[in-house]
Amino acid sequence: MTIAQLRHLIRTLSYVVSTHAADVLDDDNLSILDLENVVLTGSIVERQRDRATRETKYVIRGASLEGISGEVVAKIGRSGQLVIITIYLC
Repeated sequence: MTIAQLRHLIRTLSYVVSTHAADVLDDDNLSILDLENVVLTGSIVERQRDRATRETKYVIRGASLEGISGEVVAKIGRSGQLVIITIYLC
């Protein structure tokens, strides 16, 4: 999976936000547009393999709408959608 493919999933709204990620957005006063912008402006800085499920998680570092550095952790779900696991500011 490349950053271009992940961006395509964001642009086509082919993603879902986990409950945890939604809570973090709310707690940090971030919007869904901030999340999208991190992916659209970012790059993959790490690929992680889940030991139990063998799924690949992607750590994407980019910028919020206000230019604050942030990271999104995401994976590709069984349906082919991008699943946003969490987001945090750096």
